[in-house]
Amino acid sequence: MAGIYLHIPFCKTRCIYCDFYSTTRSELKTRYVHALCHELGMRKEYLKGEPIETIYFGGGTPSQLEEADFKRIFETIRENYGMEHCREITLEANPDDLSQEYLKMLSSLPFNRISMGIQTFDDTTLRLLKRRHNSQTAIEAVRRCREAGFQNISIDLIYGLPGETKGRWENDLRQAIRLDVEHISAYHLTYEEDTPIYNMLKQHQIEEVDEDSSLQFFTLLIEHLQNAGYEHYEISNFCRPGKYSRHNTSYWRGIPYLGCGPSAHSFNGATREWNVSSIDLYIKGIERNQRDFETENLDQTTRYNEFIITTIRTIWGTPIEKLKQEFGNELWEYCRKMAKPYLESRKLEEHNGTLRLTREGIFISDSIISDLLWVD
Repeated sequence: MAGIYLHIPFCKTRCIYCDFYSTTRSELKTRYVHALCHELGMRKEYLKGEPIETIYFGGGTPSQLEEADFKRIFETIRENYGMEHCREITLEANPDDLSQEYLKMLSSLPFNRISMGIQTFDDTTLRLLKRRHNSQTAIEAVRRCREAGFQNISIDLIYGLPGETKGRWENDLRQAIRLDVEHISAYHLTYEEDTPIYNMLKQHQIEEVDEDSSLQFFTLLIEHLQNAGYEHYEISNFCRPGKYSRHNTSYWRGIPYLGCGPSAHSFNGATREWNVSSIDLYIKGIERNQRDFETENLDQTTRYNEFIITTIRTIWGTPIEKLKQEFGNELWEYCRKMAKPYLESRKLEEHNGTLRLTREGIFISDSIISDLLWVD
């Protein structure tokens, strides 16, 4: 099985915290969709005939595309890869794009999962972040998704935002739970260089939350969502039983995927590729049949490190036998030696043939992962 990721870089406006590649040049949409479909055709051998299980439209703002754009993309995927094995087809969307008419159109297409970037239900903070929606718009968008027949809805939240308090974060969590969606992703705000919010921080216009508060917010996240019946299946991801994101889980399980569009990454087990982070260079390269990309051949050490980073962050953990088979006894013995202190302090545990984080270990996951990595 394999997955396809399609980067749709268009945004009406830029959010001040985002460092994903995006553009507001909507006049390029037609040329871009043509180039994207051309790339899908050019690279049909990359996945070596593996059946496609998941398709993910990410961004940017994929909900800026129109029906004709989606139909053309799906037609191209069917022709080159087939869709008969697809189990999950996700569209990332902004709440204010999800009108009744737009959702009716989406429900006529193969999409069966909507991932909505809500971030917070605090209207003052939404305005600060330059989000286009307010809290009521987000709540109504979830309701309209249900009315349109979508039974697999995910929402994104961000905590540790400027001015975050325990009360405000708990209000966000309570509202998210009331929506009764199938999946919730929650990420701590990261101040990425060259973003407007990073510049605001450096100019002392806003303050970063302290470490104790961050720990408290993460604890509240876990407690509220687990008490509401959500499974904590990955450090930042929670779901109703069985409703985990199949596409994102494929990244953590080392399943091959093809990424198309500017800045999109691809992985086939032995190499990693990424396209140029420029819509102009991307389109021009594809139109000349000379895709502008870089590639990295993954040696055993790199593959081992990626294996640790991706597998141990999930509820399924790092499979010990697979680690031994793919990387040999030397790396397994190293992993076991480095894991021993965490096993003794019950931050890690061996469970059903895997090495996985305990509840206590999740809070220091970065340190544990760092210690398990092989450093030349």
